[in-house]
Amino acid sequence: MPNARLQALVYGAVLALIIGWVLYIGRDVFVPVVLGVLVVYVIVGLTRLLGRLPYLGRRLPDKLAYALSMLLIGAGFAAAVSLAIGNMDGVIARGPLYQESLLASIQQLAVRLGFETEPTWISLRQDLLAQINVQRVIGSTVVSVTSILVSFVVVFLYASFLLLELRHFPAKLAGLSDDPQRVARVRQVTHDINARIGSYLALKTVLSLLLGAICWVIMTLMGLEFALFWAVLIALLNFVPYIGSFLGVALPVAMAIVQFADLNTAVMLTIYLSIVQFAIGNFLDPYMMGNSLNLSPFAILVSLTIWSGLWGIAGAFLAVPITSILTIVLSGFPGTRPIAVLLSRDGRV
Repeated sequence: MPNARLQALVYGAVLALIIGWVLYIGRDVFVPVVLGVLVVYVIVGLTRLLGRLPYLGRRLPDKLAYALSMLLIGAGFAAAVSLAIGNMDGVIARGPLYQESLLASIQQLAVRLGFETEPTWISLRQDLLAQINVQRVIGSTVVSVTSILVSFVVVFLYASFLLLELRHFPAKLAGLSDDPQRVARVRQVTHDINARIGSYLALKTVLSLLLGAICWVIMTLMGLEFALFWAVLIALLNFVPYIGSFLGVALPVAMAIVQFADLNTAVMLTIYLSIVQFAIGNFLDPYMMGNSLNLSPFAILVSLTIWSGLWGIAGAFLAVPITSILTIVLSGFPGTRPIAVLLSRDGRV
């Protein structure tokens, strides 16, 4: 008996390594597919929301509602791209001013740390900037933006075809097996996945929009340039557990250091944004989200590390939904149920 358990453990570890290797080398294929599935969740949720609108919702045909949802999502993405491009042009135009402000901030920090001589761009360039290939940085940025645009088109195509498959999905589930109990189990697992992921995405979207709006007000009142862009970025980063909150504060503060040339202003902005992140992340988020996903915080942290290593930035955004789906699937089989218990928050799956 112990030998059989050890053999099963070894087989499971080898299988996990093989699956991880396949996911890593095939990330260019798997990531758009998984993102397409999540986009379908968003489209379906938005369609249901449109259906609840008074007067218009009841008269709106399903196909038209889905089309409007896809149009709204596409328009939102186009607006985000336009905002990013516009801000990029603004940053380039204000580059010389930011350069002077950044140097002033560095000199202030040098004085506070007790350096004998204030640094200049000549000394900094000799020490640091000479090691940076500016053309390579600009080239990689352009390639990254182009890649994101192409990936979005691919994801939207996947989502469109998945939506066409939705109406046939119940019939496909019924035809999976002749055993009614097995079909019922698959239906239950699918229902749990849809309920948890749909609830998570809906509530997380509301909280992210609220977080972005509050941070936009704070940054606007403090006079931070491109406040709307930073607010949108903060809202998106809120979907990344733990690291997203840190980056949502660090990036606008870095902009404040470059813009204001005043460390005190940057410190105040850090305090304000941190308070908002802490309040929403530790009070409002648990109150609204509750135990909807039932995932251990440690499991979320480990999954964030694993999926980020496998799929990069996309893996960081997908870590929580994927881990939740794995927990639900593993809980449906006696052999893998202990793993689901370990991944859960309270041991109940």
